[in-house]
Amino acid sequence: MKHRHILATLALGTMLAPVAALAQAYPDRPVTIIVPFAAGGPTDTVSRLVGEVMSRELGQQVLIQNVGGAGGTLGAGQAADAEADGYTLLIHHIGMSTAPTLYRNLPFDPLTDFTPIGLITEVPMTVIARKDFESASLADLVEKIKAEGEALTYGNAGIGAASHLCGMLLMEAVGAQMTTVPYQGTGPMMTDLLGGQIDLSCDQTTNTTNQILAGEIKAYAVTVPERLANLPDLPTTAEGGLPALEVSVWHGLYGPEGLPQEVVDRLQAALVAALADETVIQRFAELGTTPVSAEEATPAALTETLTSQIATWKPIIEAAGAFAN
Repeated sequence: MKHRHILATLALGTMLAPVAALAQAYPDRPVTIIVPFAAGGPTDTVSRLVGEVMSRELGQQVLIQNVGGAGGTLGAGQAADAEADGYTLLIHHIGMSTAPTLYRNLPFDPLTDFTPIGLITEVPMTVIARKDFESASLADLVEKIKAEGEALTYGNAGIGAASHLCGMLLMEAVGAQMTTVPYQGTGPMMTDLLGGQIDLSCDQTTNTTNQILAGEIKAYAVTVPERLANLPDLPTTAEGGLPALEVSVWHGLYGPEGLPQEVVDRLQAALVAALADETVIQRFAELGTTPVSAEEATPAALTETLTSQIATWKPIIEAAGAFAN
């Protein structure tokens, strides 16, 4: 029996050795985070701020790779198909929870084809318009949308983008449809709004704050329950008479399915450190958001959020009939 015990112990040590080596060695080369949207957009901004500090924590460069297209599903699908070794990750937003309903032929399952690592931040949205738009307040805007409907143009960054989802909620809350103008990303949409080619949009504060403060676009409301410290004069949608329009855009960090626990732990620790970094906190504040707590930057919290948000958005999208395929 003694010899068997020794052999079993040696066998167990042999099996655990590669795992221990992986934990000690990872990462030994650059890590790529796929952002499934165009460079310069709000999710890209969040990813680059967090990735820079994670590089320092991991001791390896964290590279941001923008893989836009198909409402974020192209990049997400690429991440799902990647090797589960911790060198290809994904930062995605609320679109991970809407894709299963928006895309009836989705090539991946957000709940089973990824390894959750942790939540990052929850970004408020702003109802915005070209700077010379006639409505003076959110209440006036609601009346104008009801009166003119499809004569007004609403721009979004493509099906599945946060601006698309917010637009659906806005039109549902008002009870009238505008003419939707989809773009290939937030950048070109914002360019046309700044140029007056479209009337309205709704986008994340990480992408609108600077333009609002500079007076380059008109802002009507922020889509969260409380006013923002960096935009104190901007009322909430509830204050403006539209309480049904409440939405924020949460972001999460994922790996492919089957990521080793040791790698998950290493990445999650680096994420927590990044979200506690003073520069990240300051830059997030300037953009109208805050990092999540260490308790929320966990696989369990991300899984819970994703699961509940899929259930929340399913009936809304089905009622709107806004399917991507």
